[in-house]
Amino acid sequence: MRDYLILKLQGPMQSWGEHTFEGKRPSGNFPTRSALLGLLGACLGIRRNEAGRLQQLADSVAFAVRKEERFRIRHDGRKTSLPIIKATDYHTVRDAREDYFGLKSHETIQTWREYLFDATYTVAVWNTDVATISLVELEQAVKSPHFTPYLGRRSCPLSRPLFEMSFSAANACDALRMIPSDGGVIYSEEPGETRTIRLRDVPLVRQPRQFASRNVHVYGGVDVSE
Repeated sequence: MRDYLILKLQGPMQSWGEHTFEGKRPSGNFPTRSALLGLLGACLGIRRNEAGRLQQLADSVAFAVRKEERFRIRHDGRKTSLPIIKATDYHTVRDAREDYFGLKSHETIQTWREYLFDATYTVAVWNTDVATISLVELEQAVKSPHFTPYLGRRSCPLSRPLFEMSFSAANACDALRMIPSDGGVIYSEEPGETRTIRLRDVPLVRQPRQFASRNVHVYGGVDVSE
């Protein structure tokens, strides 16, 4: 058995940026590892320039995410699955890159930022074998965050507290199945006899906006993004 911290990510808008450094900022269909570390880091009060603490956090945790199914109830009582709703916002940003040395200067850039609407995710967090930040510390942090946590962007506030539960379970999938749900695909860092996709969303702490790849194991579903 292993201890798990369960979080709920719910809000009117969410945006889980994929690796890009151009004006187009697509959102993944579920939270990236980079985004989840940022969320926990904000709760712990870790600043962006604290590379040592950021790496400490990254080395301490692993994640499994369930993308919660949504349904529409028809007049005859049948349930129809609803897809993720995405929309793109366009605007311009001035001095967007002034803090990144060595890059070409841009006074104003155009951006196309993608958002998800009415999505809900359940996240299981567990400690790795080399963890130096415990789940107890993380639970305290998400219950009383140091910085305000957001769902990927500051324009995406939470509509409920992050903390859901903490308990022990045999594995990450079992932990998520203990949380009431209408079902949904699970994307886990815990290996199993299932499909594997490759994502480039592991932040390289000392190289801003640079990412390494990882394997994500997919439980359930037939149509998932990679």
